[in-house]
Amino acid sequence: MFRKILAKLKNLTTDQPAFDPATLYDPVAMQTNWTPVKSGGSNFQTHKLVMIDPNRQEFMATTGAKLFYIIFILIGAGLLIGFPVAIIISANISLELATLMPAFIGLVFLIAGISLYYFGTSPCVFDKRQGYFWKGRKSPNEVLNKNKLKAFADLKKIHALQIISEYCRSDKNSYYSYELNLVLRDGKRVNVIDHGNYEKLIDDARMLASFLGKPVWDAS
Repeated sequence: MFRKILAKLKNLTTDQPAFDPATLYDPVAMQTNWTPVKSGGSNFQTHKLVMIDPNRQEFMATTGAKLFYIIFILIGAGLLIGFPVAIIISANISLELATLMPAFIGLVFLIAGISLYYFGTSPCVFDKRQGYFWKGRKSPNEVLNKNKLKAFADLKKIHALQIISEYCRSDKNSYYSYELNLVLRDGKRVNVIDHGNYEKLIDDARMLASFLGKPVWDAS
């Protein structure tokens, strides 16, 4: 109940007090950056943490996120297929750029939707057997050079979990998005997920922290 009230209060103002890493009494925290790793975010929960077995946990796309991606795909497919069919059926419509524009827009929506679904449902894995965290459809053991992976970390090098917030503005909507990052021993960070449901994210972060045996640094 308290966390719900806190999250709502945060959405009432953009003036958040600056977080002081010195309060953590950890030298690694002083080396760590406390600004977002990735700009932007969503205003709803896109991922949830799932225990696959005692040695593996994964962040998976939520049903809401999948439906969001599918809507893009359906709109795109509808415009791309439906409009040319309407042109063929109606002999009065000429094949000009203006009349074909909805089909082009549909193609853009379709490509965007497929891309969102592909990357949005990409596995986000913590595996103790392999000893790694990674995001992607290939594990670090399936690639030649693990260091070239953008989202990859040795579980032994994880020092803490970091939560920070970002105020996102748009013409029609403004909201907070909450970012979960891994902090490594050298202070470097690896982004895990970023979405708008603080209560779910902090619950997942605590579950993950228990799994990894690491602390949660909440600067949101």
